[in-house]
Amino acid sequence: MAEDRIIISRCGTFLVPRSGKKTEAHFKTLLNFHNGIAAAEDETGWYHVDKQLNTIYLERYQRAFGFYFDRAAVTDFSENCYHIGIDGKRIYSANYAWCGNFQEHFCTVRDFDSNYFHIDLQGNRIYTENYFYAGDFKENYACVKTAKGWKHIDNKGNNLNDKFFLDLGVFHKNIATAKDEGGWFHINRVGEELYNQRYTMVEPFYNGFALVEKNTEKFILDENGSEIVKVF
Repeated sequence: MAEDRIIISRCGTFLVPRSGKKTEAHFKTLLNFHNGIAAAEDETGWYHVDKQLNTIYLERYQRAFGFYFDRAAVTDFSENCYHIGIDGKRIYSANYAWCGNFQEHFCTVRDFDSNYFHIDLQGNRIYTENYFYAGDFKENYACVKTAKGWKHIDNKGNNLNDKFFLDLGVFHKNIATAKDEGGWFHINRVGEELYNQRYTMVEPFYNGFALVEKNTEKFILDENGSEIVKVF
């Protein structure tokens, strides 16, 4: 991909062309490019630039982030958060205390009463419930925190399996990390544990194996719960 050849300097303030010479354009901060557009900061504030480092709109913000699904989260100088399109115009009229990035067509936001929920690409809420926290969607499900604990919901706000945990991770290849009173482990989409033992730390499975920690020792675990390799 062409974007893979866009190299940002180690200090994150300018582009490094193939010639190795520093570009004339210099920023206080230059973030990674997403679909040929990057968030940049100079003395006027935050905004977005294209691959030629041209500003794509005139507005300036207190903070700006990358474009996902042609929408970028910004914070204006009144500390209101919302999403803008590539043309620089607001996608919706609502203001939030914080906005995430759109993932799988949906985005998590926090209102000014500290409630978390998800909105769609047009800025509409996709369910009526409020949560203490709501994470990004991955593989069609998101983790949310309720008074009863953590659970998975689908993109209509429905419970996945009616099971609650002390902590929870998103699904990766149909397996998620979860925590109960005994510690961390892995579950399937039904909410069933893949094995009996518990760990102080578990990572998602990577091509069938996961790094886990128990009593300060680390192991490579397979999907059946067997500790295949001890990591020294």
